[in-house]
Amino acid sequence: MRVIFLDLDRTLIGEDYSPEPAGHIVDWLKNKGFEIVFNSSKTRAEQEYYRKALGIEAPFIVENGSAVYIPEGYFDFEVPGLRRDSHIVIELGEKYEVIKSALDAVSGEFGLKYYGNSTLEEVVGFTGLPKRLAVLAMKREYSETVFLWKKEGFAERLKNLKVSRGSRFFSVHGDTDKGKAARVLLSLYRRLGNVESYAVGDAPNDIPLLNAVDHPYIVGTLTHPGDKNIKNIRSIEELKEVIL
Repeated sequence: MRVIFLDLDRTLIGEDYSPEPAGHIVDWLKNKGFEIVFNSSKTRAEQEYYRKALGIEAPFIVENGSAVYIPEGYFDFEVPGLRRDSHIVIELGEKYEVIKSALDAVSGEFGLKYYGNSTLEEVVGFTGLPKRLAVLAMKREYSETVFLWKKEGFAERLKNLKVSRGSRFFSVHGDTDKGKAARVLLSLYRRLGNVESYAVGDAPNDIPLLNAVDHPYIVGTLTHPGDKNIKNIRSIEELKEVIL
């Protein structure tokens, strides 16, 4: 079995946020027999939109590794977790209310803007998301995204929370990451047999994921610390040249 974890923003999905250009590579990966797992800072609502648009039915990992969503019946064995909307949910991160409360406590001092203290129009302005997708992005469960700050140092004030840098913004979440969540899901896949794992990302918060798989790829020229032999590719379409 081959499993590939895909980041979304600026990896699978371009700056216009349309799923349509990604259809070609998704179809190619399906034809190669891959299970396609989204592993992104995006919310469950956002990922469900892209999964439906691209015809993907595999599990998915939300909000920087904060939770693994597994469709009920996907595995032929019992998976412990919460039951929610026809999914089994393995929670690894912190509740959104805790994160928002911590940010609210320092937002005035550091001039922070994030989903929880922004209007829909402000979110559209900060992110460039179409309004209908901005609504989905505001449905936070486990993390916050800091769009704007007036001075440095807010991360050190958020005790017991992690701050990860994505391709554009900072994400605030519990003590987890994309790699930890990927390992949890891979342990389930291995109960079915041998697994060959792949991942593609583009930002610093993807490094833990890339270090968790057999074949890691990073889009662009980001330097990557760690022991894994992470390969740089120009775009996700280049997978067709490097994957046999």
